[in-house]
Amino acid sequence: MKALHKILTLVVFPAIIIVLGYLLVASIMKPVRFEQEVDKRKDVAVERLKAIRTLEVAFKGEHGRFTASLDTLVDFYNNGEMTVVRQIGSMDDSLAVAQKRVRRDTMKVAIKDTLFKDQPNFIIDSIKYIPYGNGKEITMDAVIKTVSGVNVPLFEGTISYDDLLRGLDRQLIINLKAAQEDLGRYTGLKVGSVTTPNNNAGNWE
Repeated sequence: MKALHKILTLVVFPAIIIVLGYLLVASIMKPVRFEQEVDKRKDVAVERLKAIRTLEVAFKGEHGRFTASLDTLVDFYNNGEMTVVRQIGSMDDSLAVAQKRVRRDTMKVAIKDTLFKDQPNFIIDSIKYIPYGNGKEITMDAVIKTVSGVNVPLFEGTISYDDLLRGLDRQLIINLKAAQEDLGRYTGLKVGSVTTPNNNAGNWE
């Protein structure tokens, strides 16, 4: 009996304490690690949605409308052109203005030679896909909506949490979505809106 007591005291009880301690730490760290992974994935997704917005604005500048097709945006980047205005002389120079030496010229420049030049790692072919989404594409929509009697082009791009957070703890994803729903917010990341003009804002801004 003493031997059993000794084994329990020296081996079993310490092992139980270690296991319980590990489980306690794991339960505490689980939501922390989840939040860290969520933040990492969001950062990548936001940059992708920002790139889509940049291309959509340039596309609208040339065509007067937005597009719901990511393939169209990719082709626009690879093969399209945009109009830029170049000013020769300064409007602050009154003499030059009077002598009509100040003028503005418009010219066409290739999209891929203009946009994202400050992002050396930018890859246009990845812009369509949800980060960590197993090949699933970002959902796009574009409409012409009448607002106060005026036709207004609108677009939106969305990435749901279900797709962005694929493979993470399901219950924690459910909790995150429920918190967003309680606030009346979209359960994911979204840029623009096809229901209400919002200056193409992202819901992370």
